[in-house]
Amino acid sequence: MADWACEEIRTGAGKSRIREFLISLGREDFVEAAALIRVLQVRGNQMREPRSKALGGNLFELRGHQVRIFYTFRPGRRIVLLDGIIKKRTKVPVAELERIRKLNREVS
Repeated sequence: MADWACEEIRTGAGKSRIREFLISLGREDFVEAAALIRVLQVRGNQMREPRSKALGGNLFELRGHQVRIFYTFRPGRRIVLLDGIIKKRTKVPVAELERIRKLNREVS
């Protein structure tokens, strides 16, 4: 079966939050993020914990050692990569999660 298509969203100014996040990463975190995205393209909605976690409302989190990438599914085997963070605590900060949920609503 064909891989899933990964897309990015752009702000009104044409910026991609996920692209900016990936560019900001150090080499080790970038390699991990790229590997996570590649596995997501292959496995799509078959991803499970510990590498993927459902956050409710068609929002999901790719989980690396410190890297977190947020995404949603769209019709036609499409995945929209919303944004990412470097996790500094066990849980994603509430303010960050609310910001990601708002992005998710904008693409839904």
